[in-house]
Amino acid sequence: MNREQLLKAAHAFEDRFPYYKVKLKAGFFWFYLQHYELPLRVEADTGYPCRSFHKKDLMFRVLAGDYSINVEFSHILTDASGAFEFLKSLLLVYFENVDVPLPAGLSYLRPGEIPAEEEYEDAYKRYFRKTVSAPMTFRSAFHLPFPVQRPPHLHISIMEMPVDKISKKAKGYGVSLTEYLISVYLLALQNIYESLPALRKRTSRKIFRIEVPVNLRKIYPTRSMRNFSLYVLPEIDLRLGHYSFEEIIKTVYHLMRLETDQKLIAKILSRNVGGEKNPFVKSIPLFIKSLLFAKLYSFGTSRYSGVVTNLGRIDLPSNLNRFIDHFVFIPPPPNKTLKVNCGVVGFDNKLLLGFSNITASDKVEQQFLEILEQQGISVGFRQYGNLQKEEIASPAERKKEKLRKRPFNWNLVSLFKRIFHT
Repeated sequence: MNREQLLKAAHAFEDRFPYYKVKLKAGFFWFYLQHYELPLRVEADTGYPCRSFHKKDLMFRVLAGDYSINVEFSHILTDASGAFEFLKSLLLVYFENVDVPLPAGLSYLRPGEIPAEEEYEDAYKRYFRKTVSAPMTFRSAFHLPFPVQRPPHLHISIMEMPVDKISKKAKGYGVSLTEYLISVYLLALQNIYESLPALRKRTSRKIFRIEVPVNLRKIYPTRSMRNFSLYVLPEIDLRLGHYSFEEIIKTVYHLMRLETDQKLIAKILSRNVGGEKNPFVKSIPLFIKSLLFAKLYSFGTSRYSGVVTNLGRIDLPSNLNRFIDHFVFIPPPPNKTLKVNCGVVGFDNKLLLGFSNITASDKVEQQFLEILEQQGISVGFRQYGNLQKEEIASPAERKKEKLRKRPFNWNLVSLFKRIFHT
């Protein structure tokens, strides 16, 4: 990695992404974002995951390892789609700086362009339509029974598998890749629940629900680079009995189709934005709102058991792919209620699952491994900064071998091949 050229590429974007060069300020009634002319720095990747943003800093950072470019964003600024557009543009300008030719007509946000007004917009407000339909209610869900480690306690496990093989398996069940992975997660949680002692099972909640973010740009056209995503909550209810994998697949398929219907998405959008527009809510001082929001956040996370967020498949021209080993997507770190989150991204026939985990247990990851292998999908492992897969000789040895974890600190990473060391 040529840090000088990466810094040059970052500086070229000083004026291209002005909506990210902001700080969070507290007003009397609401928080607000204030533009701040602080130079964008490229920091060394120290290996600590998802460090907090200090008040004096911008709410995003660019990190450089020996063979990696990493970007970390506060969710206040944008969602995964916006963060990836930034990483993609930074990566392509870096390639230009180190004399890697870019194909003509390649679409990305270029330095020197004047940002389109639509990039700034709050698309939630643009597409808000008030509805009279009451919002759906959800019971609290099952949560992993494992104790949380003391700080620093975030660990990352990265699984790699062939995109074509797992996509073929999902297609065989008649579902999307995301629906297939949600089903694997629900089966993993059911297996963990069923392995608990009898008393613990009786006292645990029986609803297993996964939060799945939805990129609303695919439903409502916008070029906004700010947050524009909602989530759906597919579930299974063990009060009705044990679910086979086929039953889970069928349930997830129908719930995902139902909950991503545009009318139901509009209902959720109305609920989320409507509170902000409520005159009574507007009049409440910020210090009281902050207390209420903390309670609402805790209540919200109690309704689901885990997170699966799929960034999708990254497609770049073939002449650029040869310089990139892989991408990894790590969702925001979990909290004491959820404990484990999963991010998914595909690139160059590689599908990588990134698990962020704050517990002392790796049973969720082990269950994923066992289920995928039972489905005939071979799984390799990666560590941050390690370009070689962790090879284990046989499935039997894999089950005995604990997943190797090492913390690291970003949300989106592009890792170069060793042959590209400029």
